[in-house]
This record gives sequence, C-alpha cells and structure tokens, in this order.
Amino acid sequence: MYVAVKGGERAIDNAHAWLAEERRGDSSVEELSVAQIREQLKLAVNRVMAEGSLYDPDLAALAIKQSRGDLIEAIFLIRAYRTTLPRFGGSNPIDTEDMVCDRRVSATFKDAPGGQVLGPTFDYTHRLLDFKLAADGELGKCPKAESSDAATPHIMSFLDREDLIQSEPTGPETPDDLTRTPLELPASRALRLQSLTRGDEGFILGMAYSTQRGYARNHAFVAELRIGTVAVEMDIPELGFAIDIGELTVTECETVNQFQGSKTQPPQFTRGYGLVFGMTERKAISMALVDRALRWKELGEDNVGAPAQDEEFVLYHSDNIQATGFLEHIKLPHYVDFQSELELIRKLRREAQSTLQEAAE
Repeated sequence: MYVAVKGGERAIDNAHAWLAEERRGDSSVEELSVAQIREQLKLAVNRVMAEGSLYDPDLAALAIKQSRGDLIEAIFLIRAYRTTLPRFGGSNPIDTEDMVCDRRVSATFKDAPGGQVLGPTFDYTHRLLDFKLAADGELGKCPKAESSDAATPHIMSFLDREDLIQSEPTGPETPDDLTRTPLELPASRALRLQSLTRGDEGFILGMAYSTQRGYARNHAFVAELRIGTVAVEMDIPELGFAIDIGELTVTECETVNQFQGSKTQPPQFTRGYGLVFGMTERKAISMALVDRALRWKELGEDNVGAPAQDEEFVLYHSDNIQATGFLEHIKLPHYVDFQSELELIRKLRREAQSTLQEAAE
C-alpha cells in the first residue's frame, strides 16, 4: 500500500472509478456487449479459456470486457473465478477420433484418409487490411461442407500399424490435477502437458521457435492438426453408464519427429502432442514442439542444453499469471528495502573516497 498517497481508501475508490471510465471510453460510441466479444473475438475468448483453465465463452468474454482487452488480466479474472466453483466430479477422457472436424490438415500425407479440410484459417490470406470491415458491411455466407458423424481416424494410427511410431507408455488412469495441486519437479508428461496448455501462448511459441532454430535438434512435421467439437461424457453411478453433458471445441496437434533408436529399440518416429480449448492452432502446434523437446530423458537422448529441454525453466516460467504477479509486485512500495540499499551505497562511496584521499596523500 502506498501509505504516502493522499486520500487513502477514497483515493483507491476514485482510481477504480477512473479505471471504469477508461474502460468504457467515449460514451457516445455504443458499448461493446459480451455477446459481441464472444461471437466476434473468438480467438481472444479461446485463449482466455485455455490459459484460464475454464471452458465458458460467456465468462471469458466478460473478463475480456472488464479487463479492457488485456488478455492476461482476463485470464487472471477467470482463474480467480474458477477457484470459487464447486467440483461435482470428473468427466471421462474425450475421444478426439470422434471429433466433428471444422478443420483437419496433415503436412505429412497428401491423401490423408478421411480427407483434408482447410476450414476457417488465416493461412491463405494476403495480410492486407480489409477496409470493408471498417464500413461495417455484412459478409456473404460461405458454403460449408456437410459434417459427418463418422469417426475420423488419426494419421498416427497408420504409422502405428507399421510399427513406425513409438508406442506411448500408459500413465496413471487419473493423472494429478495441476489446478488443484502445485507443480512439482520432475513432472510426469501428463502434468507437463497440463502446464503447457495453460501456459502463456507467446512464451510457448518462443520456446517452440527455438527448437526449430536448432536449440534441441528437434525437427518436426505436423502429422495432423484438427479443430472441431467433441462430446464430453460423465459416468453417473446411479445410472450405471455415461451420459453426454455437453461438448467442447478443441484444437489437437500431433507432430512426428525423427528418432535414431537405441540398443533396444529400432529407429522409429516419435510424437509431440498438443491439445487446447477452442480454435487455438498456433498454441497447439507450439505445445507439441515443446512437449517433444521435454521428452529427451525418457527417450534416452542427449540434453544439448537447449532452453526448451529444461523442464524447470519452461514450466516455471510459462505461467503468465505467476510471471505477472512477480513482475508487477516491484511497482509496489519497497521503501525500507531501497533505503537500506541507498545507505549501503552511500557508505561504500564514503569508504572509497576516503581510500582515494589516503592514497593521494
């Protein structure tokens, strides 16, 4: 608390009122609604849901509005709200093979079984400002491919049939929940993936980019990137079977990486994995690259000292809420600490000046 600030509690109340006024902006301009944010800023909403660990587009949109578009502040609001929610139980693992895909592409197989669906993507845009949007013009409707209820097999399953992809070891049936227990190192792969999926997108992107530039010898191909909706099921003990309780939109990415093999294993491909709430493909790809880099020990590879291979560095620094808290605390009063250092510097300067005078004499 800034004890020297005039006004005390009244000053804080006025600061909050001023913040609300700044958030609203020019009152002659129509106020942005939560529904508009939810429907028209979906990528921002998706990021807030993913890094806030709470799938609720309405609440994410509200947080974006309240935070004036500061997504990290919005993520903070969502995580804080999440702690107030009761937990009624756990759902079953989602089955992404049953995903109704809006987008599904593979960079490794041209004729992917089930077909490739470009879907809504920036990949082929010209990155030119569209001034028609400034005129608030309505866009024409785009014809969409009819969705199919048939399962869409994963590309990796076809490599697995030839034993070309390393089989994944089975972990505990119910992994630890990072939102309820603190992260401890060394972390299991399940915990690492949880940490990465709610880590800061920019940080994870930077780590992933470093692996592509040679820091980790981790050249990857995108075996499959898919975006779509999946059903969420929950076992009801009274009924004796699982029921659908809703659906999620998720982005899933699997990368395929080279592996030299070992004395006990033939040369095979290995995989990196990413799964994120919403349409968040840059984050999912980044996550898959970093996941693969962090697997060096379990795959018997050498640690070349790359940042993306350092589990503690990646996992402890990827959480933008923790990083923000530690960073921004330095703007709070540190009067006593600074005064002690100031006095120390003055003392050292006096001693240094005295020594110089003695030497001059």
